[in-house]
Amino acid sequence: MDATPRPASFDRFGPAVAASPVVVSVPHAGREYPVAMAALVGVPVARLAMLEDRFVDAVAHAAVGDEAMLVARRARAWIDLNRSPLRDRDPQVESGPAPSVAARSDKVRSGIGLIPRRAGGADNIWRRKLTPAEVADRIAHDHAPYHAAIDAALAAAHARFGIAILLDIHSMPPLAGYVPPRIVIGDRFGKACAARFTTRIDAAARGAGLSVAINHPYAGGHILDSHARPRAGIHAVQLEIDRSLYLDESMDAPGAGLPRIARFVRGAIDALAQEALSGQMPIAAE
Repeated sequence: MDATPRPASFDRFGPAVAASPVVVSVPHAGREYPVAMAALVGVPVARLAMLEDRFVDAVAHAAVGDEAMLVARRARAWIDLNRSPLRDRDPQVESGPAPSVAARSDKVRSGIGLIPRRAGGADNIWRRKLTPAEVADRIAHDHAPYHAAIDAALAAAHARFGIAILLDIHSMPPLAGYVPPRIVIGDRFGKACAARFTTRIDAAARGAGLSVAINHPYAGGHILDSHARPRAGIHAVQLEIDRSLYLDESMDAPGAGLPRIARFVRGAIDALAQEALSGQMPIAAE
């Protein structure tokens, strides 16, 4: 068996010592499709890009300073880092017995479970069911390390500042409506963070001239559920950004609006850090 260590399927940015209570996560912008996918999927790999939060990592890179940031490289079609490795397992994708709780997941029924089934106009993108070993490998080498890195970054921030806040950045297709929201803030209906953090992002978005919705239609997913512990001083909030705000007209590459949205995200990060540190004890000089 080849014991050569595999390269990580995500990148970590920021100093080793936490410089901010804010940690940034970008789990769905990966554009790296493993060679094995070509033989496994029944649609052109290029069509799987519709599952990506297309180039929202470019927004994050332009906005983030010395905060710790985790950015997935592996494409969401390979494995979804914002899905539970237990309750979001899809029996139509896997050949092994799926956990019984999988039937309870709306995401699984919609075909966007831990390993997505629908994309590119196909009801099932996979030519065959994946074996238990194949799924376990993706969990062990892609999913679990990403979440471990988030845990480590939040623990480091909390150890230094006495509080930590995860900002989980995503993008969404334009929504319909008379005045459709361009930004959706998700806090799991108040379970993932103190209301003051949601309020600060809301104010930052409105101050940037952006319409906002809270928890509808996106309230946050597995990342918030897994890492938010508000009573312990670890908060988490999801930020969904309308792709038309920062992509070009083809919705396939960064566009002229990206700097404006990056400034908004930078303002949201600053607001979160300020709110987190308000009332905290001063940090001792090192």
